[in-house]
Amino acid sequence: MENEMTNETTRMPLIGDRAPEFRAMTTMGKVNFPDDYKGSWVILFSHPADFTPVCTTEFITFARMADEFAAMNVKLIGLSIDSVHSHLAWAKSIENIAWKGEPVELPFPIIADISMNVAKKYGMLQTVAKTQTIRAVFIIDPEGIIRTILYYPMSTGRNMDEIKRIIQSLQKHDEDNVSTPADWRPGDPVVMGAPLTLAEAKERVENPAEGTKPYDWYLTFKE
Repeated sequence: MENEMTNETTRMPLIGDRAPEFRAMTTMGKVNFPDDYKGSWVILFSHPADFTPVCTTEFITFARMADEFAAMNVKLIGLSIDSVHSHLAWAKSIENIAWKGEPVELPFPIIADISMNVAKKYGMLQTVAKTQTIRAVFIIDPEGIIRTILYYPMSTGRNMDEIKRIIQSLQKHDEDNVSTPADWRPGDPVVMGAPLTLAEAKERVENPAEGTKPYDWYLTFKE
């Protein structure tokens, strides 16, 4: 009787998928993800390694914006293939760095992923050595669904304002069932869905509703 060999494969999660589950130790204790974060938006982000220059600037920026994200019902959680002790030492070091202002404390947990279990589940291992996580960002909604995936090269720091803008756009979509145009900011006009019938398309252009501005039958902005 022949032995059957099976290979374990991990598919990278996609937008619309349920966030892969995991249990891990962090700098703030154990976490059961995403159950512990149900009801909140989450920014799950990875960095190549502790004590690296670009990552340090990102963590400082995230720390400074933590209150802004909290006001939007957003929680932050970082990750890299380092130990809890390494994370703690790096976090303490960051508290002494006065970059673009006064030093800050990290108010969010950092996942220790020595086993690479989480990194593999989320497709964060894309470097040649396979021993460092790339700069991945997963925006996960209060129901545990992945809504946005961003990947940055290891040499490029993330744009935190854009990450915040994406969440604002997603929340606006969920609230009002509208889309947001290029470079949209809160308070700007939004985009209505395109008509699905000829009659609706004609009505949209010839008799636009109050507060709307049609540029063509398929492109209508709304205040």
